[in-house]
Amino acid sequence: MVSNDRIPPQLIESARSKKTQCLVHQFLKNPQRDVSHHQGHDDDGVDDPSCPQGLEHIAEPGGTKDPRLSIIESDSAEHSDAGQVDEKSWKTALTRSRTELDLNGDQSHEDLHSRLLTKKQLSEMAWGVRELSRRLGSVRLKFRAKNIFILTKVYDQELIPKTREVTKWLLSKDRDVRYTVYLEDSLKENKKFDVQGLLEELGKDYVDAGELDADTAPAALRRRVRYWDENMCRTRPHAFDFIIALGGDGTVLYASWLFQRIVPPVLSFALGSLGFLTKFDFNDYAEILGTAFNDGVTVSLRLRFEGTVMRSQRKKQRLLAAGDEVDEEEFQRSRDLIEELIGEEKEDEHTHRPDGTYEILNEIVVDRGPNPTMSYTEIFGDDEHFTTVLADGVCVSTPTGSTAYNLAAGGSLCHPENPVMLVTSICPHTLSFRPIILPDTIVLRIGAPYNARTSSWASFDGRERIELLPGDYVTISASRFPFASVTPPGRRSEDWVNSISGKLGWNTRQKQKNDGYKQWN
Repeated sequence: MVSNDRIPPQLIESARSKKTQCLVHQFLKNPQRDVSHHQGHDDDGVDDPSCPQGLEHIAEPGGTKDPRLSIIESDSAEHSDAGQVDEKSWKTALTRSRTELDLNGDQSHEDLHSRLLTKKQLSEMAWGVRELSRRLGSVRLKFRAKNIFILTKVYDQELIPKTREVTKWLLSKDRDVRYTVYLEDSLKENKKFDVQGLLEELGKDYVDAGELDADTAPAALRRRVRYWDENMCRTRPHAFDFIIALGGDGTVLYASWLFQRIVPPVLSFALGSLGFLTKFDFNDYAEILGTAFNDGVTVSLRLRFEGTVMRSQRKKQRLLAAGDEVDEEEFQRSRDLIEELIGEEKEDEHTHRPDGTYEILNEIVVDRGPNPTMSYTEIFGDDEHFTTVLADGVCVSTPTGSTAYNLAAGGSLCHPENPVMLVTSICPHTLSFRPIILPDTIVLRIGAPYNARTSSWASFDGRERIELLPGDYVTISASRFPFASVTPPGRRSEDWVNSISGKLGWNTRQKQKNDGYKQWN
């Protein structure tokens, strides 16, 4: 915890240039310098891709000179003067090459989480993300992608042929760019996908066209097919330029889980059951991908939360005035979580320590877990104690996740562009706990008090599940790493409204009969 008057962490200049950010996050950093020059988008120790480790150099986009250009084009020339006064200069700045974006001036520092920022810093960071998202929604981002990451449900036998079809399209001789395709490592031995057969088919096409000879074709194509695993996504996310997701909303959530920090732009095809996050029809994949790579894409930055588990530090046994030792378990139960979190902090006493941080796109849930009784939790916002909750749990959702668990728990529907945090109780034992919507500049803390009858459990996007013992809590704050989702231009609100109407049946009822207007007498 950092008080408002504490000096913000100082950023240390990097000893060597590091390319550790995707194109969208470079934009996020540079236009924000005038607003919040102290913000730094670190890479948490990510390896420098310009120094290959375990991969051949063909898969690496690094180097001191990056040939890819980041070009911003207005969707319509008629609206070139629309927007704020500085919007034209902002667009001009983003048309520069990545070298001109001062990549060599990147700063690196120790892991700086949003929960450690002061109120002013957190507000400026959140404002910068919102402003960039608003402006990116009205322009088209064009860049030269080479390393394509394909994410699909490998256990779904119906999606394997579609994944193979997209892979073949990307590796085809008809493409202007020789893409390097990254597939999940489990597809390497998948008989239905048949990598070897795919390479032979492509090699024959290249040989027939005279672009490669029969001897060099197999090796050349094999170098352009790579495989990824979860560790690579976490340690080398900057190795990928673009993500193609084939599946439903769960596949997109998995992409967010894989890329905990840097998230390359994600273009998702609707091959699931809901479709709140999947916007494109797979039947038109060739046209959609061709337009995306040749003409550019519209990117929406979706708010993510940063959740950190804080473990209570067990204090040493204290002595009574008479000199008798206090039972340690009894002393633990007598501690006051409210006093420790919002009371006056002693410099020589650290009551909690961090134990894992997660970036989530949907929600963070603190619930009773396998316990038969309700969970007893305390909710804090910044330096205030909000309330005490007796319920099955508490769901803190992003706007994107408002149609997921938040909806099932009775929370509000929220458009994904709203910069808010939705707090909803799960089966509270009260008549008055109403769902509440808070700004994204608040740092929430939800914990199990020391005198709780049972422990609680925290889950992050439904994947990681961690037990919270009495005295432990979870901090929730807006993440410095938003989720870059590719959207159809000009249809951001339309797609969302159509999803809740068509998928959830929002506000559907039988219409009244119309017998014609009759004047009432």
